[in-house]
Amino acid sequence: MRTFLSILVVLTFAIRLPAEDTNVPTPPKTNASAPMKIGTGEADKYYDKEMIVTGKVAQVTIRPTVTFLNLDKPFPNSPFTVVIFHGHSSFYGDVNALRGKSIEIRGKIKNYNDKPEIALDNTNQLTVFDSRGMIITSSILQSTNVPAVHQSTNAPPPSTQSTNFPEIM
Repeated sequence: MRTFLSILVVLTFAIRLPAEDTNVPTPPKTNASAPMKIGTGEADKYYDKEMIVTGKVAQVTIRPTVTFLNLDKPFPNSPFTVVIFHGHSSFYGDVNALRGKSIEIRGKIKNYNDKPEIALDNTNQLTVFDSRGMIITSSILQSTNVPAVHQSTNAPPPSTQSTNFPEIM
């Protein structure tokens, strides 16, 4: 009986100890509002949701008023597209430098012609990685060799560039 009483007393105190006193690590607090990171193939399951989509820029297509970054595969087989409307974006770097780069794009996934896309409105939405996985966004965005995206919405890009993208506009 005495042993049972001793165990009961020990358990009572152990139950009342706060978690920080038991030397048991507590799981890190997570930000429930942080967007989930997904690949391009999953994006069509998350329309109208704020997400981070990862992929490799397979094709860059520049038109007079818009630029398309097709991820993982070129048009029309691309599972995901990043859209940059000229004059409505703070992206002012050499967009062609993104070709072949792995990127993350953050934003609300929209359904356009049954394909998922995110419109780039701010450079904070875009993270660019080199082949080693190191972030190189700032060097891409500050490049001024060919400013493919500029503030004027009426003027064409400064240089005419050929692409293999079929004319869709």
